[in-house]
Amino acid sequence: MYGAVAFDLDDTLAVTRRDRETLLRSAAERAGVALTFDRREYLEAHREHSGSESRRPVFEALLSDPDEAAALTRAYRAAILDAIEPVDAAASVLETLSGRYRLGLLTDGPGRTQREKIGRLGWRDAFDAVVVSGGIDAPKPAPGSFRGLADALGVPPEAVVYVGDDPARDVEGAATAGMVPVQVRYDGGPGASPLAADTVERSALATLPGVVEGLADRAEDA
Repeated sequence: MYGAVAFDLDDTLAVTRRDRETLLRSAAERAGVALTFDRREYLEAHREHSGSESRRPVFEALLSDPDEAAALTRAYRAAILDAIEPVDAAASVLETLSGRYRLGLLTDGPGRTQREKIGRLGWRDAFDAVVVSGGIDAPKPAPGSFRGLADALGVPPEAVVYVGDDPARDVEGAATAGMVPVQVRYDGGPGASPLAADTVERSALATLPGVVEGLADRAEDA
């Protein structure tokens, strides 16, 4: 029934050891840049420049000095890469699923940073297809990004189980594109989406292969 399992990256398969706001403050101190914007303003600028190869356009929109924007871009990228780590059992889950399905990754964010994260995590060869949605000008939850991943995997969207944490960007986006969404949940995270075909606790990610098999069994019985 299902030919592929696809994943979101951040907060699904990988997390940072410190929260993003703390990492940004630390990067600003390292770069000698005064933060004149708050988290809300940063997120708005990030959304507006989601198709960028780096965060430099984001910081250029928030800071008046282009040299400071460049310095903060470098420092924040380094801080993120230093802090990124895989969720417990993520590597074994990918290995298990790869024996049964094609694996895909769909991630928002600056292309360079996201690719470097994948390399830092040791997953350059873990996926059959990787799509950084900004690179196709269709950031999540646009269905085009999910369909683009399905095309890259060589399967129709309805044959893809998509695993992600965000109710809107991941679950709703995948469902709209015709995929079967599984929501990853964690303490302090968003509530369960009614569009999710199933859920899995991030602390129990090792159970995901069983969840996928259960969905396949239910689909065959339907």
